[in-house]
Amino acid sequence: MSGLLGTAVEFYDFLVYGTVAALVFGELFFPGADPAVGTIAAFGTFAAGYVARPLGGILFGHFGDRLGRKSMLLLTMGLMGGASFLIGLLPTYDTIGVWAPVLLITLRVVQGIAIGGEWGGATLMVVEHAGQRRRGLWSSFTQMGAPLGSLLSSVVVTLVVTLPRTEFAAWGWRVPFLLSVVLLGVGLFVRLKVVESPLFAEVKKDRTEARLPILEVLRRPRPLLLACCVGIGAFTAQSLLTSYMIAYATGIGYARPQVLTALTVSACVALVVLPCASALSDRIGRRPVVLAGALTSAALAFPMLALVDSKSPGLLILAVVLGHGVAQSTMYGPL
Repeated sequence: MSGLLGTAVEFYDFLVYGTVAALVFGELFFPGADPAVGTIAAFGTFAAGYVARPLGGILFGHFGDRLGRKSMLLLTMGLMGGASFLIGLLPTYDTIGVWAPVLLITLRVVQGIAIGGEWGGATLMVVEHAGQRRRGLWSSFTQMGAPLGSLLSSVVVTLVVTLPRTEFAAWGWRVPFLLSVVLLGVGLFVRLKVVESPLFAEVKKDRTEARLPILEVLRRPRPLLLACCVGIGAFTAQSLLTSYMIAYATGIGYARPQVLTALTVSACVALVVLPCASALSDRIGRRPVVLAGALTSAALAFPMLALVDSKSPGLLILAVVLGHGVAQSTMYGPL
C-alpha cells in the first residue's frame, strides 16, 4: 500500500503538470510567443523534471543505502507534494514577469529530483520485502501507482476543464495542484506505518553499509546500463501517449474532455494489464514480457497515429488504450 499510494501521489503530481502544461501553460507563463513556441516552452519545463530524475535517483539512492529506505521515501513524497502545491500558488507572467517561468522551472526540477528517488526507492522497498517467487507480482503494485495517479489526475483535470476557458485559465488550472496536498497527507500517513526494509535492517545490524554506494554500482556498470536502457522505451511511450497526445489531439480538433476520457480509460486498462504482465514475468522471465511489449509498441506506432488522425473519439480511445494501457504497461510492469 505504501508503494502504491506513494507512487500514485508522485505520478498524480507529475502528470497533472504535463496535462496542464499541454492545455494552458504556454499562454500563462510564456505569453507573447507564437502558440507553437509557447507550447514548446511549456514542454521544456516539463522536460526539466525528466532531466532531474537521474540526479534524484543517485542522490536518494545513495542516502537510502546509507541511512535507510523509509526516511528517504518520506522525504521524496514530501518534496514532490510540496512542489506541486506551490505550483498551484504560482503567480503567472502577467503578475511577476520573467520570474514566473523561472520559479516554475525550479519547482519542476524539485519534482523531478523527488520522483527520481521515489519511484526507484518505492520499488526497491517492495522488492526487498517480497519473496523471490512472486517478486514481479508484488512489485507491480508500486508500478500500478502510475496509472492510478494518471487516473486521478485525468478525473480531476476533466472536471476543471468543463469551466469556461477564461475561468480555467484564471484559476481552474490551480485546483488539481492544490488538491495534491490531500493525497500527500494520505500517502505520508500510510508510509509512516511501514517498517524498514528487512534487507537494509540486516545490513545495518551487521554494520556493512557501503561507504560510497555509487562506486559499488560502477564496478559492474554494464548490467545497470542495460537495465536503464530497457526503461527508455516504457517512459518514452508514457510521455508520448499522455502529455504529448493531449497537445497533439487538441491541436487537430478534439475537445479536451474527449482526450482526457481516453487517458482515463487507458489508465483503467493499465491497472489490469500491469499485474498480469508482472505475474507472467514471474513464470516465464522478465525479458520475454518486456520484449513483447516493446515489439507491440513499435508495431502500433503508425497505426496509432492513423487512429488519432481519424478525428473519431472512439478510435482515439482505442489508440491510447492499445499504446498506453496494453503495450506500454507490458513493458512497464516487469521493468
